[in-house]
Amino acid sequence: MRQIVITAAGGPDKLVVRDAADPEVTAGSLRIRVRASGINFADILARKGLYPDAPKIPCVVGYEVAGTVDAVGDGVEAGWVGKDVLAMTRFGGYADTVVVPLDQVFERPASLSFEQAAAIPVNYLTAWQLLVTMGALSADETVLIHNAGGGVGLAAIDVARHIGARIIGTASAGKHAFLRERGLHEAIDYRTQDWTPEVARLTGDRGVELITDPLGGKHWKKSYAALRSTGRLGMFGISVATESKLFGPLRLLPVALGMPFFHPIALMNSNRSAFGVNLGHMWHETAKLRPWMQAILQGVADGWVRPHVDSVYPFSEAGKAQQHMEQRRNIGKVVLVPD
Repeated sequence: MRQIVITAAGGPDKLVVRDAADPEVTAGSLRIRVRASGINFADILARKGLYPDAPKIPCVVGYEVAGTVDAVGDGVEAGWVGKDVLAMTRFGGYADTVVVPLDQVFERPASLSFEQAAAIPVNYLTAWQLLVTMGALSADETVLIHNAGGGVGLAAIDVARHIGARIIGTASAGKHAFLRERGLHEAIDYRTQDWTPEVARLTGDRGVELITDPLGGKHWKKSYAALRSTGRLGMFGISVATESKLFGPLRLLPVALGMPFFHPIALMNSNRSAFGVNLGHMWHETAKLRPWMQAILQGVADGWVRPHVDSVYPFSEAGKAQQHMEQRRNIGKVVLVPD
């Protein structure tokens, strides 16, 4: 098989395609010939040596794939062979062949291409956990989605639109027209204006009930301050870590120093809450993830889940693909396909 290997911590050039032996199928698992692999910001952090959960370098990352089952292990029905599927992977997804436990595999909806299917697992499960499971968003509330043009951002717009909530989003101006077409009610250009007073203006100084924030550091303080009473802050990333000019793990220092401290008394007195989401730490909870995914796939059938693929790169251009995403030029998902 072919794999994209992080050979050392550093820039996009540290992603190298290498040959490896095909993985052997194991009991309770399926082997998938991959047609598309999703890229996530955690993959970029791992390549920079900033993602503590990643395997020791050299390693192969990747959390989601779509492809065709070509073999099954003991305890798995033979009828899976030949089926087109999408799957969640615990790393290893940057490869043209993966072995995945059965409970992390779902049949690919016929209405989706392989590239669209690979855009489903991480983005939509994260959005579901943020808005539905932990964010408890309702139709009479307002949600602020930071990085609304990213993969999770677009998924969150789909979910919030389905719920019927008012949706405000931050994104660069060039993405606003597309985001409004997707369902965003109010767009704020974070590059040319401070979003805080704009959110206050749009909400009559009341604030919003839910904020999804993948930025990290001092941005979480600003987001928490923009919450209305009963508001919830959902934190799910530290993408600003890539902007630091410091070297190696020191890049995380300014992010850590800027983070808020949530004291229980202050939370009680403000009637606000803060929670974290990290899908990579949910692999022991597939019994929870599967119903979420079934609801999302039903959303595909009903037409309100609309995965958007920004661009597709061959494995040999994985570095360019990550760079495109790191520079925030994408709207939606960036996907890799075997050469």
